[in-house]
Amino acid sequence: MATYWDPFQEMDRLFGTFAGNTRQSGAMPMDLFRTGDHYVLSMDLPGVDPGTIDVSVEDRTLTVRAERTQRSDDGAQWLVRERPTGTFARQLTMGRGLALDRIEASYADGVLALTIPVSEEAKPRRIDVAHSAGSTPIGQGSSEGRQTIEQ
Repeated sequence: MATYWDPFQEMDRLFGTFAGNTRQSGAMPMDLFRTGDHYVLSMDLPGVDPGTIDVSVEDRTLTVRAERTQRSDDGAQWLVRERPTGTFARQLTMGRGLALDRIEASYADGVLALTIPVSEEAKPRRIDVAHSAGSTPIGQGSSEGRQTIEQ
């Protein structure tokens, strides 16, 4: 039985043990789901000034940037400081079939919510099949050309 060993994953695990898991703490966790004809993306951004949130789309790349400023309490003696500060960014490559020009965004209670509609071209639709007036359905043709066998 073959096993796969990734040296970079092991180095990352060891570094995380010694340095603390800073990569996870600075992440912008999100949920994404589809309901009806649009997608909803919810991204946790607690403690972020709403004025620093920037959502942009270039080609098919959605970029979310936000900044959490460091609290400046003069004379404070910090005992623990685990909450990351600075500018955070996350990029997502969007699939085809989305109306990227109609994305709506709102921010409430530390959560950024993006509503991404499905484009009209990508929505499922029923296609009617036209038929000519002179045609007859299969199996109901004329008796001409048929032979009747009587016994």
